[in-house]
Amino acid sequence: MDMTRYTDILKEYWGYPSFRSIQLDIIESICQGRDTLGLMPTGGGKSITFQVPALAMEGTCLVITPLIALMKDQVAQLRKRGIQAAALHAGMSRDNMVQVLDNASYGGVKLLYISPERLSTELFQKRLHHLNVSFIAVDEAHCISQWGYDFRPSYLQIADFRCLLPGKAVLALTATAPPRVVEDIQEKLHFSSHNVFSMSFERSNLAYIVRHAEDKLEEMRHILQSVEGAAIVYTRSRQKTKETADFLNAAGLSATFYHAGLEHAVRNQRQQQWKEGRQRIMVATNAFGMGIDKADVRMVIHIDTPDSLEAYFQEAGRAGRDGKKAYAVLLCNDNDKRRLAQRIDETFPDKTYIKQVYDDLAYHFVVGSQMGEGQSFAFDIDQFCFTFKHFPTRVIGALATLQRCGYLQYDADPDTKARFMFTVQRNELNRLEATTPFEERVILFILRNYPGLFTRYINIDEGFIATQTDLDTHQVYVVLRSLAQRGVASFIPRRKTPYITYTCERVKDEDFAITPQAYDELKERYIERITAMVNYMSNDTVCRSRQLLHYFGEERSHNCGQCDVCHTNHKKPLLPTESDLSPTEAILQLLSDGKPHALQELNTLPHDSVDIDRALQQLMHEERIDLRDNMLVL
Repeated sequence: MDMTRYTDILKEYWGYPSFRSIQLDIIESICQGRDTLGLMPTGGGKSITFQVPALAMEGTCLVITPLIALMKDQVAQLRKRGIQAAALHAGMSRDNMVQVLDNASYGGVKLLYISPERLSTELFQKRLHHLNVSFIAVDEAHCISQWGYDFRPSYLQIADFRCLLPGKAVLALTATAPPRVVEDIQEKLHFSSHNVFSMSFERSNLAYIVRHAEDKLEEMRHILQSVEGAAIVYTRSRQKTKETADFLNAAGLSATFYHAGLEHAVRNQRQQQWKEGRQRIMVATNAFGMGIDKADVRMVIHIDTPDSLEAYFQEAGRAGRDGKKAYAVLLCNDNDKRRLAQRIDETFPDKTYIKQVYDDLAYHFVVGSQMGEGQSFAFDIDQFCFTFKHFPTRVIGALATLQRCGYLQYDADPDTKARFMFTVQRNELNRLEATTPFEERVILFILRNYPGLFTRYINIDEGFIATQTDLDTHQVYVVLRSLAQRGVASFIPRRKTPYITYTCERVKDEDFAITPQAYDELKERYIERITAMVNYMSNDTVCRSRQLLHYFGEERSHNCGQCDVCHTNHKKPLLPTESDLSPTEAILQLLSDGKPHALQELNTLPHDSVDIDRALQQLMHEERIDLRDNMLVL
């Protein structure tokens, strides 16, 4: 195909005059029917490399991606551009899935997004032979490698799935993959030949900074008050996201928080507020950021250290996607090295401990020897740990190994959909008395969007109903429960209870085994990743950018000139420290929390007392601060 055809598509639908970097090389390769791996750092424009050829080729492109939120966002964006796109995921009803597959069969879908778990479902495989598939795009392809930092067993199904579509090429895409993972991706996806296109991992506008801080919260506050613009703060725990956001708000900084445990509608609302600039700072776990299209993020701060450079590079890379100056700051201290070492034992507890957890689970669920296959049990991890004197983090590590060995399946966050069915006939529903406006709104929306409610249970999304009816999730829940109490409907609320399912019968002690592939090899690789992360934190002599590039197999002879190492070697620190502030700025910084401060606190500032006194008098003369009962206030 003429190269101008690809450029014409790019101009028509995206308005860009030309492709960036290796985009066109990847497009030409997949359009020639060659298995292709594209390595493109965050912000490199991965989606263009499969969306353009999908429009240029006959048929439907299957896009395999693990995140439902990312699917929905990309489908919505494509439809806004007038491109036929749809998604299949576990949150949809069977009727909706059938409708999507019918549209695709008749040529009404150019890009069909699907989660890897849906590939093996009976419904999809039965309909597959009706689809004219152009090629398969695999996003987040590093998930197929057990040597990668985010391995997902469901990705291993993709290779088997390829057998159902002989001759169809695969385009694998990832933002983070060291050389070993690059080779493993191609092997696991059964590439016909080695074929890799790689962008440089260098981000010339992004300054990487490692700052050692005993009080991380104060250091974070100081940095965010010193650098303007949108920011993301990453932490490892859900509880800490709220605590950190509360701290920032108390300091006068606009912040909200995000983690996977929040209601779907709440997550969407907060994400939208941040994207639109109504909230400046998003404090989040690593559940936030994938597929988020916000180019003007000026700062990404990690107050907890990730356990791999792959994860750090991807999260830090969400800053400065507009090509303008941005900062990626890792706050650390000696405790972080200890915690990283501790994670090794938590993620890979010793084998005798894993066997003990396996036995304790059987006792807990009353599963006898050579019994239990296919049985599922609600799993209260806190109760289990209390009963058997375990620590939750080590139990989770043991469960992960038991799952890799094929003994059980642990679903930590199933987010089971609510189910709803009318128990009256439609004509009786029309004659209901004393319905509230909220009830009328919810009933009308459900009837329009969920067919089949009078004959069987249908999965519903309370958060989606709430956003579409201008109610909050709790109000929708109250309406649905009220309808059930009045005998109008049957309503089964959603549950987030973790489940354990025995995938085989409980084995005898002499038959229990943990394979090297499920434990030893992965532990070795995990230790390598932890070690690389510790080395990055500790190495204050080699340019940060060069350290990262080396890890991803890219050598550079020149320094970036903008990281903390380069600035320490040649000039003052890149970001301001307390001592960089003028006496006036230091006093205002001290009072920025809005609380009264004793005069004696000025003695802690790293400035000459004469300069502090002069600045204090000037600020009081300008009425920018006030002195009340020996307490300074703004």
